[in-house]
Amino acid sequence: MRPILAVLGSLLFASALCAQDTRPKDVRDIAKGGPSAIPQLTALLKNPSRDVRLEVVKQLTAIGGQDSLNPLIQATQDQDAEVQARAADGLANFYDPGYAQQSGVGGDLRRISSGIKGMFGDTGDQVIDAYIVVRPDVISALGKQVSSGNSAQARAGAARALGLLRGKAALQQLIDGVHSSDSDTIYESLVAIEKIRDPSAGPRVEFRLHDLDKRVQIEDISCVGVLHDTAALPALKDVLTHASDPSVRRAALESIAMMPDDGARSLFQQYLKDKDEKMRSAAAEGYGRLHDAKDLPMLNQAWKDEGKTGPRLSLAFALVLLGRDEISQFSPLEFLIDNLNSAGYSGVALPFLIEAARDQNVRAALYPVITNATKAEKIGLSHVLARSGDQQSVATLQKLSTDKDTDVAEEGLRALRTLQARL
Repeated sequence: MRPILAVLGSLLFASALCAQDTRPKDVRDIAKGGPSAIPQLTALLKNPSRDVRLEVVKQLTAIGGQDSLNPLIQATQDQDAEVQARAADGLANFYDPGYAQQSGVGGDLRRISSGIKGMFGDTGDQVIDAYIVVRPDVISALGKQVSSGNSAQARAGAARALGLLRGKAALQQLIDGVHSSDSDTIYESLVAIEKIRDPSAGPRVEFRLHDLDKRVQIEDISCVGVLHDTAALPALKDVLTHASDPSVRRAALESIAMMPDDGARSLFQQYLKDKDEKMRSAAAEGYGRLHDAKDLPMLNQAWKDEGKTGPRLSLAFALVLLGRDEISQFSPLEFLIDNLNSAGYSGVALPFLIEAARDQNVRAALYPVITNATKAEKIGLSHVLARSGDQQSVATLQKLSTDKDTDVAEEGLRALRTLQARL
């Protein structure tokens, strides 16, 4: 009887607060009760004070747990734009703890990599692990916020959260977001679409390839490349030919290099010796994805001649795709693995290895390396097998999940769960 009375008392107390001149400090005091305070906090979402409702959302986000999801979903429909935006952050934060501080309204969104390579390998942006299942009503609430949020900030924040959660069910709302007049909403919607990886979205967003906002244009260029929208190749070649901004031209060539097309061979030949090292890198990657053995001698020579690490990594990747999957001192595959230890280039080497390891022979070459690998290599290769492994990779990841280094063991277990979810 006492627990029931306690709950009734709490609800009566919350109702009283709603009717009084409640302050954000009162909300913080209630939240000290932890999960048991969620019913009181939920009642305060109806408080007429915007500051009170905003504090409620912040405290619900901090408390977390399954019971916080329904009130946060409710808050996405709040009349105040910042309350909506914070609610979207709170929903994302449940699935990726720390998101609200790092990437939400109150955080500093810094994408790990603006390069197409990182995004293609799922290493350049925040996304939840494949084994995490998101409640459909969470995706639905965020999709509605993209469409009808009370501010550009709220709409863009919801799109960002959908990208983190790979909210495919809200794909149409994200495509609608790309048609928005607000650059932030357009940009975040494109990033989210890129993370969701549904190829059908490519032709529906390529109209932004000549956008006047450079950030939007580059993201759209990246998006159609990651989604392998081959229909966009003529437009990408036009951008490459006519754009005056070097970063736009680099993005265009990188996107073209994502889509194996022998018609682009002359472009790769033209830029393989370009003075811009990023253009050389993109050209090398394009050659590799053509999978034409006759290019091997030329790429071997370019590999020997190249002095910059970035293009050398791209050339190593191309050579591995063309069959140079041996592990030996100074071999291309060994060079990619070695750079997992590099703070500056691990984010480039990792997605190259993820893509290359889709080939069974490359995976077979990696298994023996892991036993005596460095900590960084073990963690990196666990990510590779999580995304590109098959049933034979399970035993290796099981071994990594019991590694004596707790960081390696933790990443090995995550990778094993991700692989099993894929399989």
